[in-house]
Amino acid sequence: MRPQASPRIEQPREQDQQPEKSNRAFRTISEVAEVLDTPAHVLRFWESKFSQIKPMKRGGGRRYYRPEDVSLLRGIKELLYVDGLTIKGVQKVLRERGHKYVAGLGVDEVAPTVEAPTDVTDTLARLEELRNRLKAS
Repeated sequence: MRPQASPRIEQPREQDQQPEKSNRAFRTISEVAEVLDTPAHVLRFWESKFSQIKPMKRGGGRRYYRPEDVSLLRGIKELLYVDGLTIKGVQKVLRERGHKYVAGLGVDEVAPTVEAPTDVTDTLARLEELRNRLKAS
C-alpha cells in the first residue's frame, strides 16, 4: 500500500517574478497587448493597415516593439476607440499630421509602461522628450 501524498502548495518560482522593464526596453507583442488591453491579433491587424507600425522581427518572426511603436499604437487605439475614427480616418490623420502627432495622443498622465523617474537626469530626459512631442504636433 502506498502512503497518501500530502497536497502540495504551489510556491511562486523565482523565474515567474521578473523585474519591471525599463521604459526604453523593447516589448513582446503579448506585453504590448497587455499594456494596451488589446488582443495581440488586433495589433497584428493594425500592423497590416498602418505602415508606420514597424516592430523589429527576430528569428521565427517574433515581434519586438520599441517604445515609439507602443506610443503610436496607443495613439491609434485612442483615435479608433475614443474618437471613433475608422481605419481610413486614422490613416488620413497619420498622412496629414504624422506619426509623432498620433503617438502623442495616447500619452497618459502616468502611462503604464513609463516608470517614475528616479533621478534628475531621467526627469530632464523625459521632459525633453515631451517638449519635442509638443513641438512636433
